[in-house]
Amino acid sequence: MIATMEIVDILDKSEALGQMVLQSEVKQAYDEAKKRMEQDNDAQKLIKEFNKMKELYEEVERFGRYHPDYSKIMKEMRVAKREMDMHETIATYKVAETNLQGLLDEISQIVAFSVSDKVKVPKDGALLTDGGCGCGSGSGGCGCRAS
Repeated sequence: MIATMEIVDILDKSEALGQMVLQSEVKQAYDEAKKRMEQDNDAQKLIKEFNKMKELYEEVERFGRYHPDYSKIMKEMRVAKREMDMHETIATYKVAETNLQGLLDEISQIVAFSVSDKVKVPKDGALLTDGGCGCGSGSGGCGCRAS
């Protein structure tokens, strides 16, 4: 019975933590940026164009440099991505998304390390921070430095 009550308590605390994240300024900024991006017709057009170009890119990538349109598609892909990334509402959304991911990574790390500092913690943003290798191991066992 004690184990069951402990599990219920853990689940309750997890739910409370989830609610705190949902009510956080970071999550609200993310939701606002996402809504603005979804309602921005220019942004949606750029995203659709990028997705079409991405399909062509994936086809060309199968054959590599031997595909007759390799250079053309690669250049068009970079241009489409740059146009999309430079659009104000898309850029704002990506920053908000990165901030939310950082918050979730930090929470995951705190929870994991409260159990043991040897627990491996996945971190999607690890390549962008701390100069880590991106494995998110947290242990340094892979040769990276533990964060």
